[in-house]
Amino acid sequence: MYKGRRKAVPGEGDFKAELMFIGEGPGREEDLQGRPFVGRAGKLLDELLNEIRVERSHVFITNIVKCRPSEGGKDRRPTKEEVESCTVYLDRQIELINPRIICTLGDTAARYIFDKNNLRIAPLSVIHGRAFKVDGRIIFPCYHPAAALYNPQLRSLFSEDFKALRGILNASIIRSGGRTLDEFL
Repeated sequence: MYKGRRKAVPGEGDFKAELMFIGEGPGREEDLQGRPFVGRAGKLLDELLNEIRVERSHVFITNIVKCRPSEGGKDRRPTKEEVESCTVYLDRQIELINPRIICTLGDTAARYIFDKNNLRIAPLSVIHGRAFKVDGRIIFPCYHPAAALYNPQLRSLFSEDFKALRGILNASIIRSGGRTLDEFL
């Protein structure tokens, strides 16, 4: 996988972020720019962050794999071996950033994070938009923004999940003794 990449995409954002987004892997646009979620799916992610009034620069965004998984110029799901070779970096990112909330974007990210935290995985259609607490951290699975682009019915579900995520962020901030996002607006 790394041999065909243009740029590695390790992730970007606030290294002290309360909220970390984890997707599957970089797409074509991400591979060209070396930044996560800058293509069409990234534009939708930015829209949803704006809807809940969260600055992209205040979160950390990364992926399970750090190089574009593709075949014949088309994106594909990363193989088990690719996931295993890249998650050592992801695990270290999680350890160093230590976010209170991890929002997984898509099935691949949800499966990895659930397995890593000894949570029982269910289909994303069942677990999306629900908070799972593990060792003081909240795991919040969502559909991948690309899925909402290809299936317009998921767009409203995705938006509702982000509204719930905002509520969780506010509750997390209150517990840490800070002011809620809404109090600043």
